[in-house]
Amino acid sequence: MGTSARELADLTPGTRDRYIDLLRVVSLGTVVIGHWLMAAVTDDGVGNLLAVVPELQLLTWVLQIMPVFFFVGGFSHALSYRSLRRKHPDRSVYSVFLRGRLQRLLRPTMAFVLVWGAAALAVQLLGGGGGMTGVALRLVTQPLWFIGIYLAMVAFTPPLLKLHERHGWAAFGALLGAAVAVDVLRFAADVPFVEFLNFAFVWLAVHQLGFLRADGRIRMPAALAAAGLAGAAALVALGPYPLSMVGMPGEKVSNMAPPTLALLCHGLWLVGAVELLKGRGAGLVSRPRVWRGVVAANGIAMTAFLWHLTAMLGVYGAMIATGTALPEPATGGWWAQMPMRIAAAAGLTALLVAVFRRFERPAGAAAAPVPGTGPIATAGITLCLFGVLGLSMVGFGGLLEGRTATLIAVQVSAPAAVAMALGGWLLVERAGRGSRA
Repeated sequence: MGTSARELADLTPGTRDRYIDLLRVVSLGTVVIGHWLMAAVTDDGVGNLLAVVPELQLLTWVLQIMPVFFFVGGFSHALSYRSLRRKHPDRSVYSVFLRGRLQRLLRPTMAFVLVWGAAALAVQLLGGGGGMTGVALRLVTQPLWFIGIYLAMVAFTPPLLKLHERHGWAAFGALLGAAVAVDVLRFAADVPFVEFLNFAFVWLAVHQLGFLRADGRIRMPAALAAAGLAGAAALVALGPYPLSMVGMPGEKVSNMAPPTLALLCHGLWLVGAVELLKGRGAGLVSRPRVWRGVVAANGIAMTAFLWHLTAMLGVYGAMIATGTALPEPATGGWWAQMPMRIAAAAGLTALLVAVFRRFERPAGAAAAPVPGTGPIATAGITLCLFGVLGLSMVGFGGLLEGRTATLIAVQVSAPAAVAMALGGWLLVERAGRGSRA
């Protein structure tokens, strides 16, 4: 029988940094609500409210909070990896580290992928796949890009943490410099495909800030926030960077895909801002009732993130099926209808979480690393990374037609992506299970 949220909250040691747990919940919750708010659905398809009302794009400078989640990840990964090194100083702990960090990420992700894959195949075998169903088959996998990036962060934690321990802020500076160089080559020299390197440099730089936070080395958060905000503003005002910090349909340059230097500056601003709020946040989560809520939310956060688009599209699908009018986005009727749509999406997400939350419960921990399993774990996380990213791009639409998407110059189909992700996860599980001898 699993331990309840109340029991876990009561067992929390006084040394735990509860503010980090609060940031994890708030960042994922903000992403979920942001997706529900931005969806501009009509009978013709799914659009983006920020494209309909461009003035609202400035809100992304506060609501595009995904950098905070990756910053929190860096903090947690540093503590976890160091704990394993202390327990097993004479062994390589890489495979055990990967399994431990990925259990609550990949188990609910694989459940989501397999359920949606089976449903997509059944729908298309029965001749469906048009209308809102077809839109859902294409869109539900898009948030998996976040899982793919997070996998890369976990995989690179040991070498980057080693660099951090040797060079501190200079290691972050090297990643920042690499991101600058990529954008210079991209925009000034017009070098093709170089921009994709910033998927690594930008997000790993934000992750590196989590290492600095773990060592108490972010001592001037106000200066960090000001520098990041000023840098982002200058780049948008004077450079080729768009105002929105999320991707917009049809735009030639996106700050998100691939990430730009402007998005890295945005990340600096957000990290500085949340560090400035650390005192108030810590005081808030010191209250027993609030902390119990944070613990409970952390136990279902990944499941809710994975299924929230399914819930949103299900609500719109039900509205269309029942003949409920869909007002034009950003009109008075659309805004008046929004509370009902969000409440319905939240209710359906809660139902899906109740069904699938069991997959987010961690399995048993390994007792000791097994020598020689590092290469297996490395192969596993690499396969899983490419599978998850490939699936986020290709979606589940067009399964029977063999629809593909290009991932690093390779055509990937949904079945191939699922096979890579599932096979990679099983390799990580096998390598990291460890020995109880």
